[in-house]
Amino acid sequence: MIFVTVGAQMPFDRLVRTVDQWAARCGNHDVFAQIGPTPWRPQHIRWTSFLAPEAFRQHVAAADVVVAHAGMGSIITALELGKPILVMPRRGNLKETRNDHQVATAKHFLAQGRIQVAFDEVELAARLASLESLIKQKGDILPPSASPELILALQHFIGQVP
Repeated sequence: MIFVTVGAQMPFDRLVRTVDQWAARCGNHDVFAQIGPTPWRPQHIRWTSFLAPEAFRQHVAAADVVVAHAGMGSIITALELGKPILVMPRRGNLKETRNDHQVATAKHFLAQGRIQVAFDEVELAARLASLESLIKQKGDILPPSASPELILALQHFIGQVP
């Protein structure tokens, strides 16, 4: 199953439309999307506007791959659960967010080799066409908490050594 998420704060129709069009072309109907507050409705994939946090986590856990905006919650949840994730960042110049912080996030995680990134609809459609290779990849697993070494270093830094 492919789980698509745009986060809970705002719609990201550009991403969802691209996935919906891809599903129509390839006949892939095993797609479920959380589309946010938008009047636009996908025609070829299952969807809901919002998911409660536990339901969101369950959908990520059940997914073969996650396709998402470049929001930290989506990325971290996929990495914690070892799911491959393909992100398309929202862009400030398209008024999809305040600025290009999602572009910066996507570039940072891409440079680490932790995620796949499509920077526009054309690239997203191309990556969706080769989705099987992404699904076969084991997702990176991010521990659910910081390492004891990092916690100790932070405690030293703020002067609260146990």
